[in-house]
Amino acid sequence: MDSTTATLLPPESKTTTTTPPNPPKPIASANDRDFLNHLEAYLSKRDGVDKLLKISRYAAKIVLSSSILPETLILTTRLKSFESSVGLSRKAFRLGKFVQDVNALRSSSHFGSQQELVLSILAYGGEGIYYFVEQFVWLSKSGLIDARHAKRLGKISAWAEFAGYVGSISLKFRDLNELSGEMAAVSSMVEIADSRGEEEERMKKLKAKMVLKRLSIVQDFADGFMALADIRDGKGKLSSPLFLSCAGLLSAIISTQKNWASC
Repeated sequence: MDSTTATLLPPESKTTTTTPPNPPKPIASANDRDFLNHLEAYLSKRDGVDKLLKISRYAAKIVLSSSILPETLILTTRLKSFESSVGLSRKAFRLGKFVQDVNALRSSSHFGSQQELVLSILAYGGEGIYYFVEQFVWLSKSGLIDARHAKRLGKISAWAEFAGYVGSISLKFRDLNELSGEMAAVSSMVEIADSRGEEEERMKKLKAKMVLKRLSIVQDFADGFMALADIRDGKGKLSSPLFLSCAGLLSAIISTQKNWASC
């Protein structure tokens, strides 16, 4: 077609139509995720399997410590054997886990103050020593190391674990104070009409973080009570088997929920 013919065409023929781009597909939220795929991701993590074992162990301990079943019943004997074997299996899942605490201490540049540094050393250092010593406790109870060392190693492990929880709880209370201050600042900004929607969404996220932080503190207190009972060899008012079993189950449920939500 020459230029003369082109000029005679109606204006509609000169315009080109473009296909509108396909709208982006909505991203599936965690609640819309396929259950079996989510479960596979959860079970592929060491902590996922460990917490399920922890739930089953302390559920069995609650049954045993509450004296629901007679001592002469064969099921009672089997539950005791199950609880003991699961406890030993959980120690195997902690092999090398101390490395994550070593790496946390290595990244000391993110600590904002001297107090935070000291508390982080107490939290990560105590937990790291606990996981490191637990490897030898497992070797002792599995028979590779002389069993006479198990009690001494267990005591060292309990003290390190308790120190780690003291540091962890202190850090989390600091985080709660920071979150409270941030929520107060956001609350005052919600009054501004232009940024109300954005700030309300931010407030929801802060409230969710606050709930998770509080649950984490409850979990640390529950585990701390169990570590203290190990230090005191099961003596004291807070060292009853039923109370400690309930604390262990509560801790396991909270950590299972957190791991499920994060995978």
